[in-house]
Amino acid sequence: MGSHDALVMDTTTIVALAVAGVFLLILIIWFFSTWNRLINLDENAQNAWNNIDVLLNQRYDMIPNMVSIVKGYAEHESGIFDQFAKARQTAAGALAQGDVAGVAAAEGMLAGMLPRINMVAEQYPDLKANTNFLNLQNQLVSLENQIADRREFYNAASTNFNKAIQMIPSNIVANIKGCVRRELWSVEGIARENVQISF
Repeated sequence: MGSHDALVMDTTTIVALAVAGVFLLILIIWFFSTWNRLINLDENAQNAWNNIDVLLNQRYDMIPNMVSIVKGYAEHESGIFDQFAKARQTAAGALAQGDVAGVAAAEGMLAGMLPRINMVAEQYPDLKANTNFLNLQNQLVSLENQIADRREFYNAASTNFNKAIQMIPSNIVANIKGCVRRELWSVEGIARENVQISF
């Protein structure tokens, strides 16, 4: 009878260890799959930001050309051009640091400056007919539209990542991994004018 009880006890222990082993294996698989999913979501958001980075750099490179063309017709408006140059420099600095909120704020400043450049250009019919100026205008409008599209994609990718690092139980892995919430690029008021550049 004693040996029968020992056999039942051994079988129970083996079953318990097997169940614990399977549970541990499932837990390990879940942990690593969640870890990899968080990496994938983070990389998607970073890739989306890199795509915006390329477009913004192109845009910031065009702005001095546009300013110099307009300056050739309206040198007495130097105050506007200085402010525009500072706004561009602030935006480029925030972009270089990967500061999404800083880029959004600086882009808002730039958007506020564009209508003022527009007003200057309206006063000079020769400027409005300048081929270089018209080409820059068309390129800027095209870039603004692409930036708006990429901004939506970046915000969607970042939102997916932000949700994943807050939801239970993936937030446990996110805390272990050291995941930090991604800043969204919010478009408020004046920044919405970016797409509407018309000279």
